Amino acid sequence: MTMIGRSEFLRAAPLLAALTLLAAGCGTQRAGQAAGDGGPSRAAVATPGTPVDFPCPGESAAPTPSAASSAPATPPTDHYAENHGFRVPLELHGRSRCDGLAAARRIERALEPLRRRGDFSPQSTRAALTGLGYAAGDVQSSQNGPTGVSFLVVARPLCLEGGIDREKTRADAFGGYPDGTDCEPPAGGH
Repeated sequence: MTMIGRSEFLRAAPLLAALTLLAAGCGTQRAGQAAGDGGPSRAAVATPGTPVDFPCPGESAAPTPSAASSAPATPPTDHYAENHGFRVPLELHGRSRCDGLAAARRIERALEPLRRRGDFSPQSTRAALTGLGYAAGDVQSSQNGPTGVSFLVVARPLCLEGGIDREKTRADAFGGYPDGTDCEPPAGGH
């Protein structure tokens, strides 16, 4: 067994002190504290640009804020959002956003007569969507309870999903999923 003498310890003490100071400065951000609070500015760090959205035809002057932009700045402490981020559809921006809004309005207008008649069959929904010019292989519809139908339309680069029930007709457009599963919701995570 090797013994460390006093002189060897005294020579190593400055190195140990420096390592202790370096380690103490790391990891000082607390849960619920935004990055940079009470610390040095990070203005020099490059951040990706935020896509600029403009009003689309038939829309009010200011685009409605997206769910992602209204999310709280403080990350959840249980990592649920981080672990399930692959299930959050990609938002559309710019011209694609306008195309998506127009396609969603067109679908809602085509499906509204079915809702008013109480025709909640996947076959009728599918027929109405293919009647808009979407290929039969790109349209899925399924029963959603006794009085509702859900649908998914792959109209690359758009994905259109929604449904009809006794209360409303709804269609939304998005740009796929971050894990590359196209318009189909991903089944699993990490």
